[in-house]
Amino acid sequence: MGKRGVLLMNIGTPDKPTVESVRTYLREFLLDPDVIDLPAPLRHILVRGIILRTRPKKIAPRYKSIWMDEGSPLRVYTQRMATSLQANLDGVLCEVGMRYGNPSIRSGLEKLRDAGVDELLLAPLFPHHAQATTVSALKNAYKQLGEMKWAPVISELNHFPADPAFIDPLAESIKPHLKDGAHLLFSYHGLPVSHVKRADSSGKHCQKVDNCCTLDVDANSSCYAHHCMLTTLSVVGALGLEESRWSISYQSRLGPAKWLEPSTTNTVEKLATQGQEKIVIASPAFLADGLETLEELDIEIREHFIEHGGKELSVVNCLNDDPHWIEGLGKLVMEAFRNHLEIDSVS
Repeated sequence: MGKRGVLLMNIGTPDKPTVESVRTYLREFLLDPDVIDLPAPLRHILVRGIILRTRPKKIAPRYKSIWMDEGSPLRVYTQRMATSLQANLDGVLCEVGMRYGNPSIRSGLEKLRDAGVDELLLAPLFPHHAQATTVSALKNAYKQLGEMKWAPVISELNHFPADPAFIDPLAESIKPHLKDGAHLLFSYHGLPVSHVKRADSSGKHCQKVDNCCTLDVDANSSCYAHHCMLTTLSVVGALGLEESRWSISYQSRLGPAKWLEPSTTNTVEKLATQGQEKIVIASPAFLADGLETLEELDIEIREHFIEHGGKELSVVNCLNDDPHWIEGLGKLVMEAFRNHLEIDSVS
């Protein structure tokens, strides 16, 4: 067995909570064809001609409102995750690589190479498979490896939407919030419907079969919405919640495309008008707190809920560097290394 290293890949963040830094980050993020899958000329018109002219000015103050002394929350918590994971795994080196922004995937790979790693695990920090996250991160990692002319033995961390190593700490983090009849809302990052349909290997299932996301079939094996449902049902089962005690929604929409429904904004409004006074929001698609959880959910969505008659909304922290989650992540990492060895021995 060689020297092992893990690259924990997250989505990314601006370097600073400034308009220019946010613009730089959004440019790299939104021009990725795996994120906005329009033909290149149309994508550039949309991003450069419309979004980058207005959105950085709107978002920069939101980043500033959640910025930590150490920097961007997403970067801080992802780095803490890597530090804790390395301490939990004997002899395994862990580095962080952001798909967009810094520290980059390239810089993380270079650190692992320079440390003498010859068994590399590429670990996208996304429990649910999606073109815009998992696929984009892995494609970029392989691109960087090729440019570096570095050829370690490579393994990949697969998606893990219902793995007990993820579900147990997630359910444990939610449980203390469920009191006094609070309703649990699972708010997942939104995704254009076109991305979900593309993952349907049969072309006959997604959005064409009733309750398509709940069915465990081959056509759903790489479906983001199905993975979100698997996580939801696993947590609900672990917590013993009746169907009336929970809902599922999708947040963080961008652009004119049709997105997964229902939206988190509309869902909390509906719950409030129906007389639901207390809501607990969990966001299992995010393993580290960032703008989407600390600002969008904990500030914007909370205000929307209160404006429509709700009384109390609490947001469950992401797993971040929670010890139970670090233990679970360690199990997932070592299982991925073992699986690769078993495949090699068979072949």
